[in-house]
Amino acid sequence: MDGLILNYKNFLDKGKTERECVVQIIQKAKEAGYKDVNEYKTLKAGDKVYVQKMNKAIALFEIGSGNIEDGLNILGAHIDSPRLDAKQNPLYEKDFITYLNTHYYGGIKKYQWVTLPLAIHGIVCKADGTTVQINIGEEPNDPVFCISDILPHLAQEQMKKSGSEIIKGEDLDVIFGSISPSKKEENDSDEKKKEDKATSKKIILSLLKEKYNIQESDFESAELEIVPAGNARDCGFDRTLILGYGQDDRSCAFTSLQALLDSKATARTNCCLCVDKEEIGSVGATGMGSHMFENALAEIIARLPNGYSDLTLRRALANSNMLSSDVNAAYDPLNSSLYDKDNASFLGGGLVFNKYTGSRGKSGASDANPEFIAKLRGCMNANNIKYQMAELGKVDQGGGGTIAYLAAKYGMNVLDAGVPVLSMHAPWELTAKKDIEQAYLGYKAFLTL
Repeated sequence: MDGLILNYKNFLDKGKTERECVVQIIQKAKEAGYKDVNEYKTLKAGDKVYVQKMNKAIALFEIGSGNIEDGLNILGAHIDSPRLDAKQNPLYEKDFITYLNTHYYGGIKKYQWVTLPLAIHGIVCKADGTTVQINIGEEPNDPVFCISDILPHLAQEQMKKSGSEIIKGEDLDVIFGSISPSKKEENDSDEKKKEDKATSKKIILSLLKEKYNIQESDFESAELEIVPAGNARDCGFDRTLILGYGQDDRSCAFTSLQALLDSKATARTNCCLCVDKEEIGSVGATGMGSHMFENALAEIIARLPNGYSDLTLRRALANSNMLSSDVNAAYDPLNSSLYDKDNASFLGGGLVFNKYTGSRGKSGASDANPEFIAKLRGCMNANNIKYQMAELGKVDQGGGGTIAYLAAKYGMNVLDAGVPVLSMHAPWELTAKKDIEQAYLGYKAFLTL
């Protein structure tokens, strides 16, 4: 499994945005014989196709030999992760320092993002129709970016604040450049002083024009994501853990994809679905709350011998089995009071099955049927897959959701199944190599149901 782990870390390094993940997924899929669905007028058993949406979500299908109305085996993950996004008008200068104004994305502890080396990934779409790819901060000779913090000597008032108030969202502005103040002359006009203060931003804009041929107004149609700079690394002296950005939920997206590519569909059509926007409620055209997946499946059904009908689509969805491939909170011994230990997931404990997510009184949960869970248990036992049953934390402590409830609305069987993660939603998250391996094997076994 060394190759699996190496490929996984490489996937994390090259996929720090949804778009970068989709690029990798398509590349891997094509190498395994998958083609864009638009290349087919008809589909038959054994054909491998993908449907992508706005370069930020994708569904891959291997057509089975049976009637698609009998349902599919679906592995569904999300490829977005908590981060900072540049605002629409992000560049401003304040007292000789130029900043990039940001809006945080997803549930983060804002104080964790200060004083870290940060990279900028994304695209700038220009009014002339051209697109510029941006990736700054990952190469050894690249500059990195940073959010400043108050030095301890002056932080008496700051340290009295609660964790949610130590750093406010509007203070998560990234240092983009600076210039040394010029020597002040007594007879300098107010206009001259104003021009001096604006020099840093002018230099930044000239550099952007020189390197990327973009101007300030082009930020209006840009999608720039600020993420931790650097690669995923082995963690621990025994190298049993992986420290990396975006493992929620790319640990499950990668293993789901690899399981599909390494499997062969039998009677049921197999599917790997990687969606966007889960961290902010699965909204938008590329989130699970959209019609993206059912539209993709409709394209498949329309190319099958019996052709498309709405009833066929509804039956296919209702009769499907799905693993909502999403991570779970790993038990933290230093914060044990937050967990019901008997119902917690542990690093190295294997694939985590979570019967229901949601918060407190199962709000927002998808509660899986025990018949489906029993079937999965039998499958895992038959294939010697190490798994654990767990919840996210103590009942009244909080909670979280996944895309499971949005798939369950179609009437299909859905169970959350993923990798335990320590320091979830932090800039750097921890997973165990053993769990990555077992997730891959477990997903692969599921596709044989």
